[in-house]
Amino acid sequence: MSLRGRLTLLNIVVVGGGYILFGALAYGVSSVLLYDYVDTSLQTVVDQLLEQGRIEGDGGQARLSLDLSRVPSDVYVQVWDRQYRLIESSSLALGEEALDPHGLRLSYPLYRNVNQLAPNWSALRVLSVPLMAEKRLVGVVQAAVRRERIVTMQMFFLWALLLAGLVGIAIVILFSHLMIERFLSPIEAIARTAEQINQADDLSRRIPYEGSEDDEVGQLVSVINRTLERLEVLFASQQRFLADVSHELRTPLTVIKGNVDLMRRMKEFDAELLDSIDQEAARLTRLVTDLLFLAKAEAGALPLILSPVELDTLLLEVMGEMRVLAGTRVRMHLTEIDQIRIVGDRDRLKQVFLNLISNAIQYTPSGGEVFLGLTRVGDHAKFVVRDTGPGIPAEDLPHIFERFYRAEKSRTRSSLGGFGLGLSIAHWIVTQHRGRIEVSSKEGQGTMFAVWLPIAPSAE
Repeated sequence: MSLRGRLTLLNIVVVGGGYILFGALAYGVSSVLLYDYVDTSLQTVVDQLLEQGRIEGDGGQARLSLDLSRVPSDVYVQVWDRQYRLIESSSLALGEEALDPHGLRLSYPLYRNVNQLAPNWSALRVLSVPLMAEKRLVGVVQAAVRRERIVTMQMFFLWALLLAGLVGIAIVILFSHLMIERFLSPIEAIARTAEQINQADDLSRRIPYEGSEDDEVGQLVSVINRTLERLEVLFASQQRFLADVSHELRTPLTVIKGNVDLMRRMKEFDAELLDSIDQEAARLTRLVTDLLFLAKAEAGALPLILSPVELDTLLLEVMGEMRVLAGTRVRMHLTEIDQIRIVGDRDRLKQVFLNLISNAIQYTPSGGEVFLGLTRVGDHAKFVVRDTGPGIPAEDLPHIFERFYRAEKSRTRSSLGGFGLGLSIAHWIVTQHRGRIEVSSKEGQGTMFAVWLPIAPSAE
């Protein structure tokens, strides 16, 4: 069954069940009111008879004198003595049998529904009232009316309830269909649009919705549209990633193949060509290593090995290694250094330092300078790398932590250059240490990277 059918059926069951309960209650209340009205009428007739008549007791004998001439024609009255003998009757149409034989033997008033069988079947409502004289039972007065009118009114009310229920259910079905159609139309639009997106592979489309964004459907449409937007970005990023990987792989492979073909034609080994092949193979190895690192990081399969790390000692160690890369081309300066210990993964943090410092050296022209610093700022350690290179254009700064992104305008590619993955890796490592990495740069004035890492109390 469709969702529309289930919702309609649910509405019918809920409304129908509520109406049945209401109808049963209304029918019960109406029946009570009808019988109360009849009982009050019978009590009034008996009270009038007793007010106008006389009941006398004399030494065990009793004289009953009741005027039945003013009894309404639709009310039957019988007067019985204590020996169960009929003394008077307002009508003999129902025979000489007691209207309610059971009521003759009671010492208290009683209302009962009686079905009299002879001489003709009659459904009666009977009031039996014992007559007392000198605290002794001297007789019984019974007053009755036919219940056909009550039954007729009950049946009329019951049929009215049934008819109203059928009309109500029909109205519920109609309005349920209209309202459910209105409520489900956005969901159907979602399904149609999703199917069109699936068939056309067009993630740029969005689901239209003219209702309020605060209701449940509006929130669903908003979430799906945001999901489509994110999928579009991820899909575009994936396409760009594949294109970049293909491009980065093609360059070293082309160099390697060209050098191999050249040596094959020369029929001799050339040291320079072998060095070039070795360099390009090393580039491919670095590319594959970086890609595997990011893939494991995104899959959550690269846990950090946390332990106390002395950042000042780590920085001095990295500086010693980077002086070899800088040589005499770039001068390195340690502006300030504090003794700081944090809890982190030493190897990963060293990878961040190496990446940032090597980038600064690589993109600083000959004769330039690179400045390093490590300071404590509040409850954070701040590591700074600043170079005097050409800087990064402002439009490139928001994208430098993206994969394969390189500001080619400001930084010249070299055979020793990276693939634009190093900063992405550094950003991931710093983020996993609950820190942040910032960059500021101006063209012609150099670039500065700042890494902020929290100092845990347990590391002190």
